[in-house]
Amino acid sequence: MPNRIVVSKLGGPEVLKYVEYKLPVNIPDTQVRIKQTSIGLNYIDTYHRSGTYPVPLQFPFCLGLEAAGEIIELGSKVVDFKVGDRVVYSYSPPLGAYCEIRDFEHDKLVKIPNFMSNDEAASILLQGMTVEYLFERLYKLKKDETFLFHAAAGGVGLIACQWSRSIGAKMIGTVSTKEKAELAVKNGCEHIINYTNENVVEKLLSITNNEGVKVVYDGVGKNTFNTSLKCLSFRGLMVSFGQSSGMIQDVNLHSTFNPKSLYFTRPTLMHYIKNKEELKLSSENLFNKIKNKEIKPNIFKKFKLSEASDAHQLLESRKSTGSIILNP
Repeated sequence: MPNRIVVSKLGGPEVLKYVEYKLPVNIPDTQVRIKQTSIGLNYIDTYHRSGTYPVPLQFPFCLGLEAAGEIIELGSKVVDFKVGDRVVYSYSPPLGAYCEIRDFEHDKLVKIPNFMSNDEAASILLQGMTVEYLFERLYKLKKDETFLFHAAAGGVGLIACQWSRSIGAKMIGTVSTKEKAELAVKNGCEHIINYTNENVVEKLLSITNNEGVKVVYDGVGKNTFNTSLKCLSFRGLMVSFGQSSGMIQDVNLHSTFNPKSLYFTRPTLMHYIKNKEELKLSSENLFNKIKNKEIKPNIFKKFKLSEASDAHQLLESRKSTGSIILNP
C-alpha cells in the first residue's frame, strides 16, 4: 500500500503523520494516476496544517499543493497525456500532494520540459508562477523601475531577484542576515536592506531620493505591513500576497490608505491560473525564463516524505533559502 502524510488535528509540525492509504480501484474518466517522485513544500502548507487557512476537508486530510511525477494510468476521457509522461501540478485544489500515488485532473497538469528534472519542476512551479503573475500580470514591472520585495532570500524571493534582473528592474530586497544578503545580490537583487540592523523605511527613502516606490510586494504580513505602507509613494500599490509572520490585523481604511491615496490588493495564485489557458501562459512564461537561463531552480534541501515534520520545522525557522523538496 502507498503512504501519505495526513493531519488529524490542527497544530505544529508534530501533527503530521505518515500513514498507509488505499487508492480507488477505478480512475475517474478525466483524471490520470501519477506516481509521484517530488513534492514541493510551500509556506501555505503550514497555514493549512495550523489552521491559519481553514480547509474544507474532514480529518484526517492530506496536505500539499505541488508535486511532480510520472503518469502510470489514464482515465477513459484523457487524450492529451499518455502513460510515461512526466507532469507537475501546483496550487490546484483539492489538497493532497503529500503522497506517493495520486489521481489528478488532467486539465490542471503541466508537462515537464526535457531540460528540467522532476525535483526542479516541483521545487519551482508554484513559487515561479507566483512571481510570474506578480511581476507580469498583477502589476507589470518595467525596465529600470525600483520596487520593494520582502524576504528576498526565501524561495519566492530568490526567483523574484532573478526575474527582476531579467527584465532590468531594480529590486530592493529585505533580508535578516549577511549571508542572505549576499545570496540575494548574487541572484540579482539591486539593493539590500538588512532589517535586523537597518531601518527599512529610512534606507529605502535614501535609495529612492525620498520618493518611495510605486509597488511593494509583501509576503510577510503582520510584521511588515506598516513598514510597507510607509515605503510607498503617492498612489502606490501594496501587494499583500502572504503572511509568514501572521495575519494582518483589522485596519482603518481611511487612516491607512487615504493619506497617500494608496491601492491595496490581496491576491492569490489560484485566481491567476483559473483555467487551462492561464495555467499554460503562466507556466510557459516561467519555463522560458528557465530555458533561457534567466532563472535557475534553487533546491535548498531534500527530505524523505516520512520526514515532513522536520521539513516544516526548517521552513518555519526561516533559516532556509530557496526551495525544500519531499521525496516519496
